[in-house]
Amino acid sequence: MITIKNIHKTFGTQTLFKEAALQINAGDRFALVGPNGSGKSTLFKMLLSEQEPDLGEIQFKRGIEVGYLPQENPPISELTVVDETLAHTPDPDGRITAKAKMILMGLGFKTSDFERKVSTLSGGWAMRVAMARLLLHEPDLLMLDEPTNHLDLESMLWFQNFLLNYRGAIFLISHDRNFVNTICKIIVSVQNKTLKTYHGNYDYYLNERAREKESLEIAYQAEQRKIVEMQDFISRNRARASTASRAQSMIKRLEKLERIELPEESKKIKIRFPQPERCGVRALNLKNLCKSYGETKVYENLNFEIERGWKMAFVGHNGAGKSTLIKILSGTIPFDKGERILGLNVKVGYFSQHRTEMLHAEKTVLEEAMDNKRHLPEQMVRTILGSFLFPGNAVFKKVEVLSGGEKSRLALVKILLDPPNVLLMDEPTTHLDLDSVEALILSLKEFEGTLCFISHDLYFINALANHIVHVDEGQVTLYPGNYEYFERRRKQKEEENIEN
Repeated sequence: MITIKNIHKTFGTQTLFKEAALQINAGDRFALVGPNGSGKSTLFKMLLSEQEPDLGEIQFKRGIEVGYLPQENPPISELTVVDETLAHTPDPDGRITAKAKMILMGLGFKTSDFERKVSTLSGGWAMRVAMARLLLHEPDLLMLDEPTNHLDLESMLWFQNFLLNYRGAIFLISHDRNFVNTICKIIVSVQNKTLKTYHGNYDYYLNERAREKESLEIAYQAEQRKIVEMQDFISRNRARASTASRAQSMIKRLEKLERIELPEESKKIKIRFPQPERCGVRALNLKNLCKSYGETKVYENLNFEIERGWKMAFVGHNGAGKSTLIKILSGTIPFDKGERILGLNVKVGYFSQHRTEMLHAEKTVLEEAMDNKRHLPEQMVRTILGSFLFPGNAVFKKVEVLSGGEKSRLALVKILLDPPNVLLMDEPTTHLDLDSVEALILSLKEFEGTLCFISHDLYFINALANHIVHVDEGQVTLYPGNYEYFERRRKQKEEENIEN
């Protein structure tokens, strides 16, 4: 379907690809992985004919349709949600329109949203419209750049199931490990300026990479010992007339030796963030709480308690009230009746996209990160910034020139450098790559305070949560354990209800 033949691509003095090759066939499910700046986005642009390789070629089978979902830049349209979804479908009939509405509902839209103009939606919801339009069109190859960024957990699970049944090929970039494991059968790794394929999911790829690295390091160490022995022989024998010819022969062998080179790899940094002050056993308590938006009642006489040290994931369908509950707990929005009771020595911190507005535009990334009461060493702060994709001189960039994703990552670093003892987070993994997600998981595992979060990333949820909070139509139910345990218990309850 698409053949990439020995392409070279250079930007200035940096070579991204050298003799890189790849074959994409009908029905393939690829995930593209590699460190930040390795060339993943550039490869996508070349496949979309937005850039050309310096050498080599990319061949497309005649008539192939490629559909692309970018990470950002949603459509700006005065069309309604339904009409924008149907925009690339000529003469849509009733069946196609019904399918469009089914896709929109799967992505979290309500029937009351169908006639809203796309221009009135937030960027995240407009991206869902773009996704619906693409899925309805069904191109031969779907190219998806971080497609789950703007989805909640329920819509992500629907989207995941849709892709499992998709007839075309899929090529995606994603930081969501569980999503990649579920969808993709082949991992395409950008490494050593080429493309290497691993026939398995992301977990298989990680195991293979670890095995390859171990084998290469063993071979490298053996070669280094051999080189030392050869150099020692040369230094001992080149001055003697009787052995000089043998030494010269050894010099020639040493010169012709093909040296094993260890690849440059992103370092796996073990990060230790500062720990917060210990608080009382009962960290946060809501009593008989009521909250409405106009005529819509979200919570009525809600009683909810959080204990010190719990790590809680809030789950439920779109519009169930998860974000409202997090905001009530954080104290950022008012409620109508009831009480919000803080425990002894509790300091609450809230991470959301709006937190980026608290950054200072005139400061550098490093200055902003160091602006806290902890007075942490600069090297420690720079190490942590590097793990969240601010390497080297990137720490001297002004906040005002950062992208939305970069500002979000910087705000995340700031809250982790001076953490509260009750930390509330709304979709913290958005805009992070796979290595940064791992760094965040490790830091939050060691976090000694209380953590409440909303996430669409099942790997992230299962790695951290020891409690699941299910929010459904104003009812809040607490389940001990991770998401897998919650799903088993929920299915058991459904089966019991059917039997009764």
